[in-house]
Amino acid sequence: MSARGQEAGSPTPGEGGGERALFSALLEDSAEDLYENAPCGYLSTLLDGQIAKINNTLLGWLGYTRDELVGLRTFSDLLTVGGRLYHETHFAPLLMMQGEVGGVALELRTAAGERLPVLVTSTIKYGADRQPQLIRTTIFDASDRRAYEQELLRARQEADRERDRLQRLVATLQHSLLPSSLPEVDGLQSAAYYHIASRDEVGGDFYDLFPLSRERWGFFLGDVCGKGAAAAAVTSLIRYTLRAAAVYDPDPVTVLETLNTVMQHEYRGDDPRYCTAIFGILTRDGDGFTIDLAGGGHPPCLLLRADGTADFQHTPNGMLIGMLSPAVFTATTIRLAPGDTLLLYTDGLIEARTTGALNAEVDDDRYGDEALHAFARALAPTTAQQAVAALADLLRGFGAGLDDDTALLALHVPVTERPAERGAP
Repeated sequence: MSARGQEAGSPTPGEGGGERALFSALLEDSAEDLYENAPCGYLSTLLDGQIAKINNTLLGWLGYTRDELVGLRTFSDLLTVGGRLYHETHFAPLLMMQGEVGGVALELRTAAGERLPVLVTSTIKYGADRQPQLIRTTIFDASDRRAYEQELLRARQEADRERDRLQRLVATLQHSLLPSSLPEVDGLQSAAYYHIASRDEVGGDFYDLFPLSRERWGFFLGDVCGKGAAAAAVTSLIRYTLRAAAVYDPDPVTVLETLNTVMQHEYRGDDPRYCTAIFGILTRDGDGFTIDLAGGGHPPCLLLRADGTADFQHTPNGMLIGMLSPAVFTATTIRLAPGDTLLLYTDGLIEARTTGALNAEVDDDRYGDEALHAFARALAPTTAQQAVAALADLLRGFGAGLDDDTALLALHVPVTERPAERGAP
């Protein structure tokens, strides 16, 4: 060959064959080394599970020599008792049916008696006649994964304990913001109910019934804007302010004006707080009670009469409490006669979604005033306990549609049976 015909750098005769031989030898050596020292364990067994081949990686994990396992032990012998049972009842039958099983979590027992968590994948090798010849198994060390899973489980259990503790704390705090029981008033029956929308947050709804004298009692129901600890602090302030203001001057309008002044003083600047409320004074009046009632931004209460009618008792133009100073509140006077029931409620009831939808842009599925009015008409005449029980069932029926706390307070004058009605002469 001429010098021009042989390009610079071209191998001389025989060089190409030598490089190919060397490259082939390297490939062969690399393949064997890759098998023996792979980052995972390799295992080949006969169909009965007898170990026919095992790589150095798996031997190192288990602490055995090759002579202790090959031809003498089965794969099942390397498993823990629980793993062996699972292998025989589930893994092996499924492998024979499908020809492959992958990613199964098992535990191997090392020569030192320690447990080694692993992920096992097995496939069946078939011959030219499609008959199974042996089982090839790949094993991954899952120690880090098991430790990670255990850490996740521990963290979840700790989070569950913390949530339980938080919920107990919330329940205790919520209970402290409500009267443990309503006082007994001669000639009056009362009942209350509180629905907590979230067990993780303290609600801001409140109610109370308390004596002012032998013939006079105060009552109120309302709703603080917001939830959580801040709302609880406002609720506590409101309850004690209303009670104290009623003792000083029982006029309902004056009581709400006092509360408005206190909230304006305590919550000014960048963190304003406000609430809605109805405040009333019960005064004994013959066989019933006269009620002087004032409202501040709150839904009107319902009067369910003994004759089966029911109507809202409005206190129009009552302003939101704590928003402005001075504020304007309006009052009305009603009579609670025998057989009548007065029902107070917070807006969680009328704002509940009847479909359980959470789309705030859709308002036509709100329960609303009209539905409540119809419900009250169907319920009248009724007692305090019956009214609260019926509304509590209604609230539970909203399910996910009830996403706000709701408080109920009902006052009822029972009908006193007269002697003539008992058949007396």
